Amino acid sequence: MLPMQVAEDFRSECRAIHDLLAGLPDERFAQPTLFKGWTSNAVLQHLAFWNGMACKQLEDESGLLAVLGTFRGYPGGMRGFENDHFKGLGGQALLEVWRQSGERAADLFLKADPKRRLKWSGPEMSARSSITARLMETWAHAQAVYDDLGVVRRNGDGLRHIVALGANTYGWTFRNRGLEVPQPMPCLRLTLPSGEVLAMGEDGQGERIAGPAEAFCQVVAQTRHVSDVMLQVEGPNARAWMSMAQCFAGPPQDPPAPGTRGIRQR
Repeated sequence: MLPMQVAEDFRSECRAIHDLLAGLPDERFAQPTLFKGWTSNAVLQHLAFWNGMACKQLEDESGLLAVLGTFRGYPGGMRGFENDHFKGLGGQALLEVWRQSGERAADLFLKADPKRRLKWSGPEMSARSSITARLMETWAHAQAVYDDLGVVRRNGDGLRHIVALGANTYGWTFRNRGLEVPQPMPCLRLTLPSGEVLAMGEDGQGERIAGPAEAFCQVVAQTRHVSDVMLQVEGPNARAWMSMAQCFAGPPQDPPAPGTRGIRQR
């Protein structure tokens, strides 16, 4: 496996999303999804902007910090900033800009030292962590687009990176809410699309989460409520974690309410 296989898996994820949207009428990109009313245009603007910022981590640190300084306190908030940055670009033209940003990020991170420390809006991170975050965010935000189009997603084993990110943010999920981290962390037994089983932690003390890797990723990325996926969640620590799991940065966010996210029926 390549040292930065996650960069190629990020590329594959981007290409699958591009194939989904290629040829879609421009007006369809402007319809709100079930994710906070964001449109597909909003999703692509957001992903393209932060792909560009990730590239700046490697190529233009001072430029990265300058943009981050401008971004903070912007009158229209994050979404307003991103929309203004792209001058309202949408539809197929935006899809192409986003596609290019993903390919460029994949190329750059594939050649980067995985351990290189990079500046960001929060604490510094490794190059591996940065491109893993890009994969997770791309996968998570695109779920709303798949759902809106009524398409059942076909995932690959690149989900392993999101599983690892979810597991690594167990403690942070609680600390981010000012809570004590319960021990032990539940053991994970998650099945990738290929059938490979990812095992993390040791069985014991009745703390266990098992099922499809996709379901676990949906919960930690907050694209589904835990009651809407096929996960076996055993033990008080496991149940508490899955009720508030958050594998992305920022202030605490509550997961979607039961039954509010899913494939739109047409």
